[in-house]
Amino acid sequence: MNKFFKYIVFALLAVVTPTSCFQDNDDVFAGKSEINNFVYRGMNAFYLYKPEIDVLDDDRFATIGELEAFHAQYDSPEEFFETLVFDRARTDRFSVIFDDYVALENILSGNSLTTGMEFGTVAEAGSATDIYGYVRYVQPNTSAEREGVTRGMIFNTIDGIRMTRENVRTLLAQDVYTIGLADLNNGMTTSNGIEITLSKEVNQEDPILVTNVIDQGTQKVGYLMYTGFLSQFDEQLNDVFGDFRAQGVTHLVLDLRYNGGGSVNTAIILGSLISGNPVTDVYSTEEWNPDIQAQLSANSPQDLINFFKNQTNSGTTLNSLNLSKVHVITTGNTASASELVINSLEPYIDVVQVGDDTAGKFQASVTLYDSPNFRRNGANPAHRYAMQPLVLKSLNSVGNTDYFDGLFPDIVQEEDFENLGILGDENEPLLARCLEDIRLNGRASRFESSPRTYDEFIGSNELRPFGNGMWKEINL
Repeated sequence: MNKFFKYIVFALLAVVTPTSCFQDNDDVFAGKSEINNFVYRGMNAFYLYKPEIDVLDDDRFATIGELEAFHAQYDSPEEFFETLVFDRARTDRFSVIFDDYVALENILSGNSLTTGMEFGTVAEAGSATDIYGYVRYVQPNTSAEREGVTRGMIFNTIDGIRMTRENVRTLLAQDVYTIGLADLNNGMTTSNGIEITLSKEVNQEDPILVTNVIDQGTQKVGYLMYTGFLSQFDEQLNDVFGDFRAQGVTHLVLDLRYNGGGSVNTAIILGSLISGNPVTDVYSTEEWNPDIQAQLSANSPQDLINFFKNQTNSGTTLNSLNLSKVHVITTGNTASASELVINSLEPYIDVVQVGDDTAGKFQASVTLYDSPNFRRNGANPAHRYAMQPLVLKSLNSVGNTDYFDGLFPDIVQEEDFENLGILGDENEPLLARCLEDIRLNGRASRFESSPRTYDEFIGSNELRPFGNGMWKEINL
């Protein structure tokens, strides 16, 4: 991967117009123009949808002066960056720019300022404006856990203010806030007078939230609630599968209902742990913008292919289950790397998707810094801007991609916010559907057990910067 990235940078130097020049002086602060030059240089080189943005044409600006005169009209690097994003409403919902790359790096490593309460918000029945929140799960060792917040709690006020579509982002952005609990009945809430004050603090989330093994006669069903593809937990993930093997697991339920994505490499490891495919089998392929695609196809085509793995990055042998079938729980909050696992396994094994349609994100990004080769080493000391633009889209081994509307379940079952159940408990509604299908060897009903009654608005993943991202890790 190191050779790959270096090759791409050097191959594109001839067509990338402005190169940022800076002094090695921490006391010199970059102006807007200098940062905008970096934004343009990175997007011109790597942006997946470069052909759709006329301003990114290689011959659009004859000189750096012309470029700087053009982007001077924008008030900030963020505003200029946004003009270079293609079809924000549907095609590219995920490219982002950060004014502090340390904050971005913390997000990518799972470190965030959080209360520990992971939640969704839902439209109140009969109201065009009011919404309420429901607790999805609570991160251990956080304010929410200490204050007794549990899955399934409903809240409809923050600091005594009724939650609406318009104010929820502002209210939840505070470092300290008080939620007002409520009772939920037929999609309508009634405040019950209980309040809980929560404080945000830096927390490293462990994505391995729940694991257990459920006995069903001769069947041993492993269950894994996995909340994010964080590469620093790959060894622990492998250990979970080692425990599954030791207990003789014959079936697996992979719960990705709240997993917004993460590392491509970790997604490959997880898929390999499930199926145990040989390392010669194609897990996924990549499609970059035409400039990069042409260079790689001609000179380094192997770098466009991701193969199954048999060990972690640290060299530990994978505890693969070698399964021919897996049940995967999904919702509209299942995105990017989670969808990559589903899409990449489907050509090889029976993937039974249970729940709701996924989010529909098949693109991945890389982190670009303002340095000659866009890497962290040598980054311009005069500012801390970095970008995380979409640079590639993933295809499975038979070419399936572009699932803008998500991946559709085989067994439809939406979450019931009035009866969420306990994650990992065999009576929890979505897990129960999986266990029924396993017990009946695929003959369970494929129809939804209850009609759609909820209109989910936004959740903690979407409110978190880059919460539903998928990224390719590149280290130099």
